[in-house]
Amino acid sequence: MLEDRTTAATPAPWPAAYPQGYAVVDVETTGLARDDRIISAAVYRLDARGEVEDHWYTMVNPERDPGPVWIHGLTSDVLEGAPLFEDIAAEFASRLADRVLVAHNAVFDWSMIAREYARAKSQAPVRQRLCTIALAKELGLPLPNHKLESLAAHFGVVQQRAHHALDDARVLAEAFRPSLHAAARDGVRLPLLECLPLTEWNATPRIGRQPSGGYPSGSWRPSRKRPVCPYPNPGRYEGGKPLKQGMRVAFSGDTSVDRELLEDRAVEAGLHVATSLSRLTSLLVTNDPDSGTSKTAKARQYGTPVIDEAAFGQLLRDVEPASQG
Repeated sequence: MLEDRTTAATPAPWPAAYPQGYAVVDVETTGLARDDRIISAAVYRLDARGEVEDHWYTMVNPERDPGPVWIHGLTSDVLEGAPLFEDIAAEFASRLADRVLVAHNAVFDWSMIAREYARAKSQAPVRQRLCTIALAKELGLPLPNHKLESLAAHFGVVQQRAHHALDDARVLAEAFRPSLHAAARDGVRLPLLECLPLTEWNATPRIGRQPSGGYPSGSWRPSRKRPVCPYPNPGRYEGGKPLKQGMRVAFSGDTSVDRELLEDRAVEAGLHVATSLSRLTSLLVTNDPDSGTSKTAKARQYGTPVIDEAAFGQLLRDVEPASQG
């Protein structure tokens, strides 16, 4: 049950320009690429003041490998009997209709939802979205980073099952309401963005076939100066375990998510983004390990672990803090 953290005896006038309803959404996916699929979805419907009206959750059969099971816990066996997206599309749409979609890193959730509806030859009834990361920045919340767990901790919300869509949506709903009240109290403009639904779906190009950062494949990319990583290198990444702050990560080849955005996420998580590959590199991220680039060749030579962009994106959600002392 959500606890009302406001203390005023008489509610302050609510901004007339604010939306009249919200759909707090979380989706778990097989990865982060444009051809990845939703495997579970949850929606908390809230009224204009952020009070919960109801909630809904479903698993979804992605008709493919479920991706990093060690993150979301949904195996192929568990998902085998789940409905296909087209089977839950109408119910999902009814939960979103006439509401602002609210999510943590909303551009990702919206992109995955829009693509699923396009595959089903339909459109999600969403016209605006609100990212709780952007709202936290507008409010100037003193968060150590932009992870959901940090936002939750700021408002005293306890997470029970991280990376489970229903619990993540619940946590976000509980953290969103006091954020919404703070914005209304201080006259903060809500960072609403327009949602443009896809009208058709083309399954190609597949993951790793899109030029990143607007540069043609294989062309020169200008380097960006980044602050020195404050954490020591803990060594190489081990499969099945989380990433750890301080790990040196190199990228090779095209990525579906803009390369600079992907690198920014890595730095924000406490990783060291390396421009070249050496014996000290903890991990190489590439969607084409057989490409024959200098980095993939050195990775083979040094025995550097290699994973694809989708798995890396999932691992970024839960990076282990650096060892103290």
